Amino acid sequence: MARLAGGVVLVTAHDEDDGPAGAPAGMTATAFLSVSLSPPLVLVSVRSGSRMDDVLERSPGWAASLLSQEQRVLAGRFAMSGRLSDRLLFREVPHTLGERSGAPLVKGALATLECETESRVAAGDHTLVIGRVLDTTLNGEAGEPLLYYRGAYRRMG
Repeated sequence: MARLAGGVVLVTAHDEDDGPAGAPAGMTATAFLSVSLSPPLVLVSVRSGSRMDDVLERSPGWAASLLSQEQRVLAGRFAMSGRLSDRLLFREVPHTLGERSGAPLVKGALATLECETESRVAAGDHTLVIGRVLDTTLNGEAGEPLLYYRGAYRRMG
């Protein structure tokens, strides 16, 4: 599957169980796609038993920020295993909190989608999380998408 290019998104949620006030959680994903236009549904694949799988199971609201080429470093930070806490990473990430989901929305992303989980499907060592899109914001000044192909982040063209 390394020969299948995919767009790169940062999937985020608010983890209520992380400290007294909760904290933001995030992960880089390349298995993200549109499922339906009516109703608007998207799908993200997360590793079963991962922290993000647990957070998305507890938090009905989440978001996806479609990353641009300029956000390659950000994608890498949230893709690392054994990384610093998400709470610390988000201190350096320009973002707002979604009104519908409470999840971080990355500033400068090509687009952001706020979602609510419709269903979860076990699929091998991953969980497919299907979300209903509640709100979408497009960045009119955004550049080109960040892609993942053959094990590395790539540019179009």
